[in-house]
Amino acid sequence: MNDILARRARRATVGIALSAALVAGIAPATAIAAETSSPTGAAVSQTSATSGNSGAPQTEDAAAAKDKAYAAMQEALKNLEAAKDAASPEKLAEINDDIAAFQELYDMVVAEAAKRREPLPAMQANVDAAQAKYDEAHNRTSGLQAELDKALEALGGEEPSTVFKEHIKQLRMEIMTAQRREESCEDDLHRYQRRLESQEKQVQYFESEAEKAKAHIDEDIAKRNALLGDLEKAQAAYDDACK
Repeated sequence: MNDILARRARRATVGIALSAALVAGIAPATAIAAETSSPTGAAVSQTSATSGNSGAPQTEDAAAAKDKAYAAMQEALKNLEAAKDAASPEKLAEINDDIAAFQELYDMVVAEAAKRREPLPAMQANVDAAQAKYDEAHNRTSGLQAELDKALEALGGEEPSTVFKEHIKQLRMEIMTAQRREESCEDDLHRYQRRLESQEKQVQYFESEAEKAKAHIDEDIAKRNALLGDLEKAQAAYDDACK
């Protein structure tokens, strides 16, 4: 009977030691060994565990904060490495090469547009002069036709005289000459207009190409600035995480 009571007492002592060890963070094997080797070990371990309970939450909070800070630093480092890769010297050099190439194209087409714009005033003057000649010829034809119509209307149903017939014949000949002049002036006007329109289209083409080149330049500059900006932000975030 005494042996049975002794074994039960030992199991109870070991259970208390194991529970106290888990709370205090002591290795269970060490606690059990201590308790089985000393009758008073259970009481000592239990007292020590009880006195240490007040510091455990603080230790856990500090460890959690440390883990959180480390994770933030690792994330910031990953972002920094990604930003460095995106804004690597090779990639920045490639962007700069594109900017230089489009800048060269831009300068060329702008110069070409200016060159082709130079004759526009003179060509416009030719169109204006041709328009004036055409208007004059057209007015001449219209005036002669109006004079003929008026003469025929005045004749009415009477028999025209020889002089009247000669006058009508002369008017009709002048009208034919005026019409040929008008047609010639109209052809000249259209020719000058086509030349002017063709020249203006060439200017517009090179100006359009200049706008496209400028858009590429602005896009590449914005891309480069964005990459450098992201790198700067990533570096600042990493520096803050390391503090």
